[in-house]
Amino acid sequence: MKEYRVTRRRLLQGMAVAPLALQAAAHAAESSGVAASPSLAAARAARLKLNHKAMEKLGWKLSSQAYTFRELTLFETMDVLNALGLRYIELFPGQSMAPDDKAGFDHNAAPERVAAVQAKLKSAHLTPVNYGVVGLGDDEAENRKVFNFAKTMGMLTIVSEPPEDSFDKIDRLCGEYKINVALHDHPRPSRYWDPAHVLEVVKGHSRRIGSCSDTGHWYRSGFTPLECLKQLEGRIISLHFKDLNAQKEDVPWGTGVCDAREMLKELKRQKFRGVFSAEYERTSGVELVNNVAKSFDWFSRTATELAKSA
Repeated sequence: MKEYRVTRRRLLQGMAVAPLALQAAAHAAESSGVAASPSLAAARAARLKLNHKAMEKLGWKLSSQAYTFRELTLFETMDVLNALGLRYIELFPGQSMAPDDKAGFDHNAAPERVAAVQAKLKSAHLTPVNYGVVGLGDDEAENRKVFNFAKTMGMLTIVSEPPEDSFDKIDRLCGEYKINVALHDHPRPSRYWDPAHVLEVVKGHSRRIGSCSDTGHWYRSGFTPLECLKQLEGRIISLHFKDLNAQKEDVPWGTGVCDAREMLKELKRQKFRGVFSAEYERTSGVELVNNVAKSFDWFSRTATELAKSA
């Protein structure tokens, strides 16, 4: 066994990390008590029973973009997702970390704050899979900060909208770190709103650069989301899955005009294996939790049906 020497530096590092790690543990214990925020109480009341085996059979990971619960802190968001039965989370830069630590959490966080978030993730039984939307560009040192953070957190994908002339540098980092970069489509006229443009710019680059397919933003840009998925076959890395009404507002999945069921059938046909992150951008509080719970329940039931013929 390799000898482990307790140096002054290691002792100081441990002293720095311990308080925040204990804070995460204390928060986990506190959140399991009888007192709960309205959002957490609503999540517990939903009593979801998600069919993770069916999702695994399809190769799908059901996640939530933490931005959905941006009115809450990151720790509170984890508690809500844990109560809803979720196993995966997509982080975004800048969310307040905890009720007693309102500073934003991102890839510039000090090691002790990263350790506290990792401890909280473990206690909430959540795996961080993606991070974004975050800036990447021509500055390799800044890019490495993001990639190092993603590697430390054990993430699969960085979601970004980098300039096209930075792709060579980014692609090299994708290969080095074995981490994907998914190009996010904000609505028109953002950089990657058009799936045809996404296909054009990824030509000549590894399969680690592809699409973060935001189905709702496609509809807001005047596209038919199902057709966009077909167009991007083979280049879809991850999704911000949405269903909208005719007024282009988020509604529970399966109740809108985006043909959500057909989108899942199409992704199954493509043999897509990856992350579906909910990113709900309307309503708040208990209503938001109930809408997200309905979406997760619909996804689980639909995945169960689709997995039977997988």
